[in-house]
Amino acid sequence: MLYIFIALAVIIVGIIVLYNSLVHAKVRVEEAWSDITVQLKRRSDLIPNLIDTVKGYAKHEKEVFTKVTEARAGVDNADSVKETAQAENMFQETLKSLFAVAENYPDLKANENFKHLQEELVDTEDKIQAVRRFYNGSTRDLNIKIQVFPTNLIAGMLGFKERDFFEVDEPEAAKIAQAPEVKF
Repeated sequence: MLYIFIALAVIIVGIIVLYNSLVHAKVRVEEAWSDITVQLKRRSDLIPNLIDTVKGYAKHEKEVFTKVTEARAGVDNADSVKETAQAENMFQETLKSLFAVAENYPDLKANENFKHLQEELVDTEDKIQAVRRFYNGSTRDLNIKIQVFPTNLIAGMLGFKERDFFEVDEPEAAKIAQAPEVKF
């Protein structure tokens, strides 16, 4: 009788430990996603100021401003990790076109407000990159816990679901993986 009680107590403690580890991993993923949304919001708030500054110098570049604004709205309105990642990739491309326009205006590049906004944007992009890594690491840890035995039994019974990674589009990943061409 005592052995049955001890065995039952060990099983219950084991289930509690596994459940708590799943909850901990889930909360880390949620925290990481929150960090991503905070940084995306910060960047989103910088964009109108950046566009206004560029508009003052490049009034006839209306199409670029429209695309950047639409891409920004796409990131703001995304509902899932996959949608956010796709919108984020589109936004990155349109932002590159905005900076390409800025390259054509030396006075704009010398403007202190533009320089400050550009520095803020670079800082924010660095933070977004860092929180993406944190999110993907936390997601990896949660997904592993959900898949390994015996935690997978507890996770399945209690409704824990695997999460999506915040991934870069395949063409972008290919660009990153490709070594730069060097010519002498």
